[in-house]
Formats: sequence, C-alpha cells, structure tokens
Amino acid sequence: MRIGLLGGSFDPAHGGHLYVSEIARKALKLDYVWWLVSPGNPLKHEPAPLKVRTARARLVARGSRFLVTDIEERLHTRFTIDTVKALKHRFPHASFVWLMGSDNLEQFSRWRRWQQLAALIPIAVVRRPGSVLANLHAPLAQRFGMARRLGSAPSLVVLDGPRSQESSTELRARFSRLEAAGVAVW
Repeated sequence: MRIGLLGGSFDPAHGGHLYVSEIARKALKLDYVWWLVSPGNPLKHEPAPLKVRTARARLVARGSRFLVTDIEERLHTRFTIDTVKALKHRFPHASFVWLMGSDNLEQFSRWRRWQQLAALIPIAVVRRPGSVLANLHAPLAQRFGMARRLGSAPSLVVLDGPRSQESSTELRARFSRLEAAGVAVW
C-alpha cells in the first residue's frame, strides 16, 4: 500500500490541504493520504485544542480518500522524524511518502534531523502560491537534488497543478476578525 503522509497543525484545515493531498494522490497513485494532525508544532503558534482541530479537519476531508488522524498524540511523538520512524515500524509493509506544500519546503531545514528524515522517506512537494520557486533555494533540494519521478529515499519530487490560495494563517486572521465582530465561526 502506498500512503501519503501530510502532517501539520491543521489550524484550521482548509482547501489547500485538500489540494496538496489530491494532487499528490493522483500524481503518485497513492492508495490513501493520512492527515497527521499534530499535537503541537514547535515552529508555529500555539494551536487550537487537538480535538477541535481534528474534528474540523474531518469536516473538511469528509467524502475524500483522506484519513484524518491524531496518531502522533497516541504515539507520543512530537517531531516528524520520530513519527515517521514509529509509523514505518508499526506498518512495515506500507510504502510511505511525506507530502508538503512548497510553503513548508522553505523552512524544512529547520525541522529536527531533517537530513535523516529525507534519507528515511521519499518527499513530494506540491507547489503553492507565493512559494512556487521555493524549491530552487531550499537546503533540502540543494542537498538531495530533485527527481523527475519519486523513488526510494532520499528522493524529492515537485508536483504542480492549479494552485489553491487558501492558507491557515489567513483563515485564522479572518476568523479572529469575525469573532471580534461577534460572529460565531464554528
């Protein structure tokens, strides 16, 4: 089984997550995409509670071939490298691919043990607005190069399609303005 892993805070989940997942699912012929809703992200703000983010992500992913999970909480992992190692150990017959938008590629080299992670799992990057050229300067691409087709790790491929403009940062700002005006968001 080929499974794409899309990690993040999903605060909140949005069409951009669906876009990255769908582009990767089709291009890489993935059987499933798992959305790994992180208990917390050391590189980002303090997110909404995990149960709230997971429930919202399930609403966004409803009817798709995407499984929303809080497995990192159950595995007691905080960093992607540890999560990937645990998943590979728990599901030895699955073939995993790490998925991310190009907006995350820019800061991938700040992730804990990013070089070891890249050597452990193939990575597919889906181009996102505002970061289309991120792959040119990213340390990951400079270190491992880019492939035309995804192979075994280390392997980095960049996928393209019609781009989604949605971002969690913009949605949180919009929700804050609505809540300040007394409008119920969820």
